[in-house]
Amino acid sequence: MLSKTCEYAIRACIFIATQSYQNKRATIKDIAEKINSPKSFTAKILQVLARNDIIHSVQGIGGGFEIPKNTISQISLAQIVTAIDGNDIFTSCGLGINHCSEKHPCPLFSKFKEIRKKLSIMLETTNLEELALNINSGESFLV
Repeated sequence: MLSKTCEYAIRACIFIATQSYQNKRATIKDIAEKINSPKSFTAKILQVLARNDIIHSVQGIGGGFEIPKNTISQISLAQIVTAIDGNDIFTSCGLGINHCSEKHPCPLFSKFKEIRKKLSIMLETTNLEELALNINSGESFLV
């Protein structure tokens, strides 16, 4: 359901958040290696995330990417998904039909509507803090 770009963006944000909690900035090289993504592709994703104020880019010696600690808990997965993929995941048809709606439903409309609703709730209620803390505690892993 999520694009590959969006998957990488979420993984990058989680990694940057883990580093931010340790008072470190993550370089493009570190991020690309940690999320198993090509460096140039990772750089493009990070630019989009920075433009959407999800991450901050710090230039110069000791620079890199960070998320202020006081905002990590305020960033939901839905914000990352919207920044990268737009709102299609919350509104699009499960079969890709352009004019699928309540009034003109596709065969999957009613079933997919429920899936979209649950996915939306999960993305809105899951924040970077809980995911980063799970990584830092060893409860979950990025690779």
